[in-house]
Amino acid sequence: MDMADVDLNLLVVFDALVQHRSVTRAAEALGLSQPATSAALARLRRLFNDPLFVKTGTEMRPTPRAAELATPVRRVIGVVKEEILQSAAFDPATSEQSFQLIAPDIAEVILLPRLLAHLRVQAPGVRIRTVSMPRHAAAEALASGAADVALGYFPDLQKTGFYQQRLFRHRYVCVVRRDHPTIGERMTQRQYLDAPHAVVWPEGREHLFESFMQTRQLKRRVVLELSHFMSLLTIVATSDVIATVPSDLAEFFEAHGNIRAVESPVKAPEVEVHQFWHQRLHKDAANAWLRSAIREALGE
Repeated sequence: MDMADVDLNLLVVFDALVQHRSVTRAAEALGLSQPATSAALARLRRLFNDPLFVKTGTEMRPTPRAAELATPVRRVIGVVKEEILQSAAFDPATSEQSFQLIAPDIAEVILLPRLLAHLRVQAPGVRIRTVSMPRHAAAEALASGAADVALGYFPDLQKTGFYQQRLFRHRYVCVVRRDHPTIGERMTQRQYLDAPHAVVWPEGREHLFESFMQTRQLKRRVVLELSHFMSLLTIVATSDVIATVPSDLAEFFEAHGNIRAVESPVKAPEVEVHQFWHQRLHKDAANAWLRSAIREALGE
């Protein structure tokens, strides 16, 4: 293979296909049309003399050759971005750069409105995209450049190669519907344990409060298990179940539903919410600005 035959844009498409396992999703992530992305895939197949991606069910699975190429291709793209194309400065007022944040659904509802209000003034052309992923996947996404910053509770990122900055702390409180028939302004531990509970288990992520309850060997009457915190808004407001949630989410529920907060009789440790980034982008001007904007908009 001659270097003259290699179009770096094809490698960008290849990397997006590895990440998204779909021509449609890869096209959306790159801002290309689906026919253009399909044409790029056809060129890639000719270039490497391999199918590269094979349709299996609802996704495109990489062939062994594609899996072999994935890491070096990502490395090449990283070098081009960071050492060749990187600008010496970043002007938020004129930038149209897109940033990808790893954030759970709570962060999307509670934190992003504050960040967007901040960006509307400082960086009207900047675009934000959020994704939710398991903790173990966050490290790879940050290290590869697939994501710029992770917001939330990510103990797996507290290790060499990653930076972190604390944004704020939150505590856990209970939420019930305003006219709950048995729970008043206060609640005993016995009431708490006997009441019907809705519990959230975010896919691939640890729920710190649930881990605390298991450690203390405190058992509740769980009648409903969910994968998203935001599903609690209508469920709690229209039933007798109670839920234990971060205090900032409880405030949001009180403002937007038939819900009130009640102090939890079970005192769990407070949770620190951080932003995390990989050392590769520590000195990147755009990433440094993004982190500063997040800290200013969301910090204590």
